[in-house]
Amino acid sequence: MKVNVEIDCTPLEARQFLGLPDLQPMQTAVMDKLQQQMMANIEKVSPEALMQSWFTFDPKLAERFSDMFVSMAGLGGTGTKAKK
Repeated sequence: MKVNVEIDCTPLEARQFLGLPDLQPMQTAVMDKLQQQMMANIEKVSPEALMQSWFTFDPKLAERFSDMFVSMAGLGGTGTKAKK
């Protein structure tokens, strides 16, 4: 003997029928808190904030990065001056 029972209900109706608690208010509160934290911390990962945090501890660091990029690109250094 084979019996098939098909129940057509929403997840909310199933939770209420089984007596499970309604977690919607808690989930909404957690998601709101998460969104507030993300929006508060999004400024810390902006390109301007990252560059500022990298270059604030050493004033000559920007110059060193510039020199490093120029030498890596082959646009400066002793190798190009010797060829001229």
